[in-house]
Amino acid sequence: MSALIKSVEPGSYAEEHGIESGCTLLKINGNEIVDVLDYRFYMMEQDITLSYRGLDGKIRVVKIHKDDEYDDLGIEFETYLIDKQHSCNNKCIFCFIDQLPEGMRESLYFKDDDSRMSFFYGNYITLTNLSDADIDRIIKMHISPVNVSVHTMNEELRCEMMNNRFAGDSLRYLKRLADAGIAINAQLVLCPGINDGEELEYSIRSLYELSPSVQSVACVPVGLTRFRDGLTKLEPYNARTARATIKLIDKLAKEIKPELGTRFCYAADEFYLIAEQPIPDEDYYDDYPQLDNGVGLMRLFTGEVNDAILEMGKHLSEHVIERGDEPLRATIATGLASEDLLKDAARKVQNLYSNAFELKVKGIVNVFFGSSVTVAGLLTGEDIIRQLKGKNLGSVLFLPKVVLRDGETVLLDDVTIEDIEKELDIKVVVLPNDGFEFVDTIIETLEEVK
Repeated sequence: MSALIKSVEPGSYAEEHGIESGCTLLKINGNEIVDVLDYRFYMMEQDITLSYRGLDGKIRVVKIHKDDEYDDLGIEFETYLIDKQHSCNNKCIFCFIDQLPEGMRESLYFKDDDSRMSFFYGNYITLTNLSDADIDRIIKMHISPVNVSVHTMNEELRCEMMNNRFAGDSLRYLKRLADAGIAINAQLVLCPGINDGEELEYSIRSLYELSPSVQSVACVPVGLTRFRDGLTKLEPYNARTARATIKLIDKLAKEIKPELGTRFCYAADEFYLIAEQPIPDEDYYDDYPQLDNGVGLMRLFTGEVNDAILEMGKHLSEHVIERGDEPLRATIATGLASEDLLKDAARKVQNLYSNAFELKVKGIVNVFFGSSVTVAGLLTGEDIIRQLKGKNLGSVLFLPKVVLRDGETVLLDDVTIEDIEKELDIKVVVLPNDGFEFVDTIIETLEEVK
């Protein structure tokens, strides 16, 4: 295996030693370079012996001494991972990607299941496309933490749920990783009547046996869209089944916490919304180990907003939003799940300025995916435009950042922020996920508009 070099940074160690764009990196300190993990791991030495194939086809060996072991060599590859991103081999009965309609952008249909993306970006992997050699490498490089989509610790049931006859056997890798001291965060996507109830209790207890390496377990309700023709029949959670699941998780957490020092298992915020129960206090979430799974996001956001309001109140004279003859009006559009949360935050910001402006919050029904999908991150531009068209939105429309694809200004249905501004004839401002930045962005925007 080898890695084609796309470019070399001017003045870098690589350039100083004659390495050019178009050369091929072969080995570092005798170790073959297959992907970005190999490159990052083996270059972390001050003294490196590097072999590469030059533009003339000849293999050369150079010795590089770095000022600091953490210094990069200054090499860029064709792709970030060097090789192709690994995709999922499963056909899970609850897979959200299988519930997407045809005709969306191609990248949305890619099923990621790459251990390297887990390490670099916190993505969750199933372990089903890894080999013993892959696990050996994770242990050797001490790649930690590893985030695993477990779903169930019942091997036979895991095979059924993931439609992969090897899915159960791959659970043995959890013990290998745990025995090697690799930190693991686990995810259980729960389907009513399938892997909750007694199966959920079995899974949590089995994962607890692998603690402290297994550090946390997130329990997430299955998300179902209206595009499920030909897929396994699944029922969504309702208030009764959600409450029963929360009760079970709380019972197990109560047993575990005195021994481990943390709750270990957590219900996602969405479970509380479905159960029509209040989001737990901050103590429930320990150090928020499962934020990426929507566990504690609402509580953390509320705390950040409260702290931001208190801090801003100390410096109120620095901000000027005076009440005019007509109050300044603005609107926040969001998913139904976070509507009440943002209404509470908007009220607090308004009160801070003695209601010098009016900040409305409008929950958008997800017609595109189906009304049972309520999270803001799955809203489409089409639904936002249709439901806000002709409404008195004020001077600014705020949208939460989660409606956008990472690093882009486009929503899931390829509608852009510019499209929304044009269709609704209004300035659109994106609100950060962080509660402090959320408050700052609203105030700064309204100050400019005023």
